[in-house]
Amino acid sequence: MNIGIFYASAGGTTKEVVDGLVEAFEIEDESVIFMEDDYDDLEQFEPFDVLFIGSSTWGQGDAHFSWVDAMLEIENDGDFSGKKVAFFGAGDAKKHGEQFCSALGKLHKVFTKAGAKAIGFVDKDEYNYEFSLAEMDDKLCGLAIDNHNEKEKTPQRIDAWIENLKSELGV
Repeated sequence: MNIGIFYASAGGTTKEVVDGLVEAFEIEDESVIFMEDDYDDLEQFEPFDVLFIGSSTWGQGDAHFSWVDAMLEIENDGDFSGKKVAFFGAGDAKKHGEQFCSALGKLHKVFTKAGAKAIGFVDKDEYNYEFSLAEMDDKLCGLAIDNHNEKEKTPQRIDAWIENLKSELGV
């Protein structure tokens, strides 16, 4: 199983999850793509069977700006059939509770519409927010991190999510 991580991080919270994934799944540096500096085109996704997709949420629930072009490319030309995708990212449930980690929901929509199978859903009851596009069938479509209000829960959330991913992937 070939795993790739594609992520954007402004404040470092999303990168914290990346570090945990790299260690847990023994992912090589060349398989970790920082969207702002390392992303070129859709071909970079091709070698991977499993994708870990990360972004913080900005504005009205948008993914980090460095995801904009990639999301448009995926919508227009992406074929992710046969790939498994897990989403993770950062948000602020108090200051931006009306769009808490909604970037995950937008990324989920783009990737699954292109044929990917989403994994790594998380129980939404562990969080307190008003609304999120990441909420689907009483779960969040990925790992949501809120270091602004619940930093003390971050290590346990990351560890539990990684264990869940390992189980879903049969690792």
